[in-house]
Amino acid sequence: MEYVLGIDLGTSYFKVGLFDKDMNMRGLGRVALEKDTQGNSECELPIERFWETLKKGLSIACEQAGADQSDIVAMSYSSQADSFVLLDENYTPLTPLVLWPDNRCKGIHPKLKELFDHKDFLQKTGYGRGCYNTLTINKLLWFQDNRPEIWKKTKHIMIISDYLTYSLTGKCLGDAGTVALLGLFDLENFKWWNQALELIGIEESMLSRPLQPTSVVGKTNTNANKLLGLTKPVEFAVGSLDHHIAAIGAGVGSIADMSESTGTVLACVSFCDEYKPTKNISMGPAAKENSFYKIACDFDGGATAIEWYKNNYAKDLSIDELVKLAEDVAPDCAGLSVDGLASDYEGLSGFRGATEKHSHGHYIRAMMNYTAKSLAQLVTFLDTDNTINTIVATGGGAKSDLWLEIKTKLLNRKFITAESSELACKGAAMVAAVAAGWFDSLESAGKA
Repeated sequence: MEYVLGIDLGTSYFKVGLFDKDMNMRGLGRVALEKDTQGNSECELPIERFWETLKKGLSIACEQAGADQSDIVAMSYSSQADSFVLLDENYTPLTPLVLWPDNRCKGIHPKLKELFDHKDFLQKTGYGRGCYNTLTINKLLWFQDNRPEIWKKTKHIMIISDYLTYSLTGKCLGDAGTVALLGLFDLENFKWWNQALELIGIEESMLSRPLQPTSVVGKTNTNANKLLGLTKPVEFAVGSLDHHIAAIGAGVGSIADMSESTGTVLACVSFCDEYKPTKNISMGPAAKENSFYKIACDFDGGATAIEWYKNNYAKDLSIDELVKLAEDVAPDCAGLSVDGLASDYEGLSGFRGATEKHSHGHYIRAMMNYTAKSLAQLVTFLDTDNTINTIVATGGGAKSDLWLEIKTKLLNRKFITAESSELACKGAAMVAAVAAGWFDSLESAGKA
């Protein structure tokens, strides 16, 4: 039996899914990502552990499916943004993978600020979000200033999915859907923005060549057996940003107008055929030429604050049990509210109107209410024409009927949930299925 492989390069877990020709997931390897952290600053993944984690995930998926690695005919991925590795002239890693939560830069580098203030920045890049100290550019400038011995040897810079592609195919290629969020890509003309590269001190030769998301690169090489456990060459297609690929897996464009993901990060994605950069959202290339995804994000997806509350004030209860308690609380939470990420405050000081009568359920519902309001803001950013009627809910928040009810009433839109809980894996598998020749297009794979 033949399978395609969909890899989700997540922040907390790497997920490796095997899918059959009917796009049913037959096996899933879900392996926790053991990151190296130093306090609240560095967040790195050693290269060896990167491959060990993926290889373990594939082994688990094959065991669940009763499959052999030789049954796999094609593969693709969904990728993190702003996670990268520096390599020397021989493509040997000089650093671990520096993951996006890495907070080693305590401020915004003046060159990064200068780039974001450039009069053409938004029009060129399609990047309408804010300037953050965790952006890849900020960290590259940090390496230039603080690790000159490493930077001097650096001849190649690869985001995490570029490195996966190069290692398994031997080709310095990547996907424009992920690099679009770097702030260095001229999305308007589909090429690296040389003026930005010059300002940051990067040569174009140091970067992989971005392809349209879902483009077929070719067959995997002999390294794929050593690194991942693939016993024969398979078709490899580049994927895209995780939220973009998950939107594909969720049926955005066919059964829904937009996807929303409520988890560690809150994100909304929709598709369009017009390049119209706008403040508060970012754009990237979709699967077809002259089509784009639009994404609006909030780093507070609700899950972080709820987990913080559980760990500090309700250790004996699970998150599911806490959400269950919230179901018995009135929408107004008896006067309790929160207007930000509760975990950013000392103790419970982030909540307003707190009294002794408020229980765990009140606090959880207050945080859920706040997340729904944040979601409504993101939807407003994307839906400027008020044409979005149906939203497919994904992420951990999609498992809560209460959260869906709160969102439905607040936004006055129809919310639906996907049958699959691993939509990034499924979207990547759909890309791989087209590369394998099972479908003639992503649209036909989506309909199936």
